Amino acid sequence: MSQATQREMLLVTHTGRSDVPEAARAAAQRFAASGVTMRLLEDEAAALDLPAASVVAAGPSAAVGCELVLVFGGDGTLLRAAELGRASRTPLLGVNLGHVGFLAEAEPEHLDSVVDRVLARDYTVEERMTIDVTVTVGDTPVTRGWALNEASVEKASPERMLELVAEVDGRPLSRWGCDGVIFATPTGSTAYAFSAGGPVVWPEVEALLLVPISAHALFARPMVVSPASVLAAEVLSNNEGSGVMWCDGRRAVELPPGARVQACRGELSVLLARLQTAPFTDRLVAKFDLPVRGWRGGRSDGGGA
Repeated sequence: MSQATQREMLLVTHTGRSDVPEAARAAAQRFAASGVTMRLLEDEAAALDLPAASVVAAGPSAAVGCELVLVFGGDGTLLRAAELGRASRTPLLGVNLGHVGFLAEAEPEHLDSVVDRVLARDYTVEERMTIDVTVTVGDTPVTRGWALNEASVEKASPERMLELVAEVDGRPLSRWGCDGVIFATPTGSTAYAFSAGGPVVWPEVEALLLVPISAHALFARPMVVSPASVLAAEVLSNNEGSGVMWCDGRRAVELPPGARVQACRGELSVLLARLQTAPFTDRLVAKFDLPVRGWRGGRSDGGGA
């Protein structure tokens, strides 16, 4: 195979689950037999035992030059892979070996079909909004981050409430004594924001979500705002302890009293490879196991979500 047509893929796995390396290894061996070069992360290479694969360090350049990032695990593994594929604009394709696996595109029993479809380049790519966040203390920005699902401002001490003011477009919205607040994307509407009582938002809708967490207030409703809006939460200076900001539940920043977290639409989207053509409604029903037996309506296709 010539250099011009060489295909290469990065494999990201949850090696802590006993069933993941075997499934990932089987897929990788089929790809390699078809002339696809496999790339592994150095801290996962030993568990996967694929001597012909190249090994790279985890970081922004890990997926550069790859056609896809193949993810074997749950949503947490896919969020970790998003950190590797976002900068290089490499699409992610997830095989669910976790629990709900809302971001994954396929289940392990369909692994052979997944490999066949990818080898045939029979997939599409869609963009998912992200959130960019900035933490400011006083007038000084102290850190910046991003998230695919959500950025959450939370109390650091379980025995105390967090006092904060929520803002939309530079205007104060409400003051809450609460466990925190979530700034989410439509993709993240089925994750932490959903657990906190937020609405499910179809992924093609361009919007940002603001969802209070256990707010002790009469007005503490989840809100859906324009994707051009700027959301913020200020940790009031009378807080006895600090707060913490989490990006996708993976990257944490301590928030001292007086810190301000600002969230807006991310400059870079995350790309997801899609094999299925069924509507989002089908994925919602399948992942949440919603009872729809007895429905007599038609279906647009026979595929899964």
